[in-house]
Amino acid sequence: MFKKSSKWDIKSIILVALIGILMGVIYTYGFNNLYNLSKIALLPTGYAPVMDMVFSGLWYIAAPLAMYFVPTPGSGTLGEVLASIVEMAIGGQWGAMTILSGLIQGATNEIGFFPKKSRYQQFTWKSVLTGTFFANLGGYISQYFMYGWYKYSLNLQIAMFVAGIFSALIFDGVLVKLITNLFDRVLKPELA
Repeated sequence: MFKKSSKWDIKSIILVALIGILMGVIYTYGFNNLYNLSKIALLPTGYAPVMDMVFSGLWYIAAPLAMYFVPTPGSGTLGEVLASIVEMAIGGQWGAMTILSGLIQGATNEIGFFPKKSRYQQFTWKSVLTGTFFANLGGYISQYFMYGWYKYSLNLQIAMFVAGIFSALIFDGVLVKLITNLFDRVLKPELA
């Protein structure tokens, strides 16, 4: 039996840190490489920037996983920031900007759960998908200004935003919720 702690204690901190470390490694050596190959393949079409958002939902996963295992405000933000620090430290291609992105993605993902602690503890489809929407919105808006996406054509901007919504819904929303449902069946967690 697994006990989820809704309080910040040493076990919670270690668990969120482990999620952040694991996801940072996966981001760097898994998702980044897949993203780079896909973006190169689209270069001749002029739609390579769409890949920035097609894969975006993959980089939001640490936050809801942290909130599932440590259902308390701040756990998603901390999990995503730690993942971004690890990603940057082991050679992530965006450098220190990764940390700012992680902070924005983690904090906006928590909007689906905040301010009620019970939303973290229940981890419902509604909370997860609402968090997904806001993580995508926060990620898109910040990158829009950081990377000069406003210089792109309106059609490309719309394609990027729509791709981001689908990516976030699929990876950060549906995939994470299905994974946590499996954890519920296998671990049968209780709230401590």
